[in-house]
Amino acid sequence: MQSIRYVFWQDEDMWLGYLEDYPDYMTQGTSLQDLEEHLRDLHHDLTSGVIPCVRRRAELQVA
Repeated sequence: MQSIRYVFWQDEDMWLGYLEDYPDYMTQGTSLQDLEEHLRDLHHDLTSGVIPCVRRRAELQVA
């Protein structure tokens, strides 16, 4: 089973978050568990080609 890192926070009654590799794409849920389900769906959409022109985050070694 693959795992991915995500960033999340609670804003009043909603939980918001995004996948670390895709910081431009946020989602939300009514609970942390609901947010995690939305993040799984978002990951599927981002990696399957459903969303075109996906911007990603990477690290470059320069020295």
